[in-house]
Amino acid sequence: MALLGLTAAAPLGVGLRPGVAAADNGDDEAYQRAFQQLLAADRDVLFHGEAGREFLYRPRQLLVANPDTQRVLVMLRKAGHPVTPAGEFAGVTRLRFEREADVPSVVAKLRDPRQWPNQPVPKVQPHHVLLGYGNIMGNPGGPPQVAAALPAPDPAHAGDGAGVTVGICDTGVWRLAGARHPDWLGGGYLPQVDDEDPLYLHSDVLGPQGGHGTFVAGVVRQAAPGVRFDPEPALSPIGIGDEAMLAAALAGLGPEVSIVNLSLGCSTQDDLPPLPLVNVLAGRRPGSVVVAAAGNAGTNRPTWPAALPDVLAVAAVSEGATGLLPAAYSSFGSWADACAVGERTSTYVDGRLLLPGRPAKQFLGYAAWAGTSFAAAHVSGRLAAVTSATGLDAEQARLVLLGHPAWHPDYGVLVG
Repeated sequence: MALLGLTAAAPLGVGLRPGVAAADNGDDEAYQRAFQQLLAADRDVLFHGEAGREFLYRPRQLLVANPDTQRVLVMLRKAGHPVTPAGEFAGVTRLRFEREADVPSVVAKLRDPRQWPNQPVPKVQPHHVLLGYGNIMGNPGGPPQVAAALPAPDPAHAGDGAGVTVGICDTGVWRLAGARHPDWLGGGYLPQVDDEDPLYLHSDVLGPQGGHGTFVAGVVRQAAPGVRFDPEPALSPIGIGDEAMLAAALAGLGPEVSIVNLSLGCSTQDDLPPLPLVNVLAGRRPGSVVVAAAGNAGTNRPTWPAALPDVLAVAAVSEGATGLLPAAYSSFGSWADACAVGERTSTYVDGRLLLPGRPAKQFLGYAAWAGTSFAAAHVSGRLAAVTSATGLDAEQARLVLLGHPAWHPDYGVLVG
């Protein structure tokens, strides 16, 4: 257990794609370094660095399935851990240690069946930290790049996605998004103060993922210009959140939402599904669909919530000299249902991105960015377009969208 250092992040996974190397340039390294510096300064994030089993988590917190809470409390106190309940969410109780504790080691011991003779093993886990997938903690780990404005939507497709609302749990949305992007985002959502992306670290200096949610919304609308979206903050402008934040964002979505886009995720201790996300997503409205990014670690290690069985997991592909190829940064695996191009230009924000040792990047409302975040957003938009065109509910439309042979093993169906 240790605070993250100030070095470039290693991929959070194992099983790297054979023969694929990540692109490397000064911006990528500086972007990772800037993110690492901010993350290392966050006293509410710790890094479990066991090779191949890495994950981020909240210190001094343990999550326990509600029915198991009392048994776990008794066991912990018997072992000399001063711990108190600190509220419930998504079917789990948050236990808080009164002093520093090696939470992963505590979890490993509590998961050991030998500790529970003639009893079921309790469901326990760390409180995992989630990251936005704009190439953070992955490969190539690159920042957004300044881009020219998008042309106006094609009138022939203006109705694609009409009548469908996509929930976007992300960094929120820029306060000026609708006014700054009237053709793409204006009228596409209900502006609310508590949905705003704070964006800036100070003055006009952007956090590493400030504007990520606005970018994602633009990708969704490019795939389905007639769709409405409901933004809910689940990540900070730095690009970090946790399971409680995501559960709250999901709970904040309006009842009209039938497709949920999650361009974020986490690795977990022992690669087990995270309890709160399993619980909250199991309670989604019948006929709705959750779309999640596969992650940017470039490995086959499962990423959550994408790897959950009922979630539509999206990997990324890239344009190569001979056509589409698996993106070097994209995670992949038997749990990936679909893939789409991850390199996108979209609606963004105004501000400066300062990276160590690099010239400042001045953004004026548009950017180019790469990651499974944006492949997932495209698939969410295409799913909305199929839903509106067919009159099917989102779950039925999902079957139509994925009703083709896999494009590539471990990448699922290609969605153009």
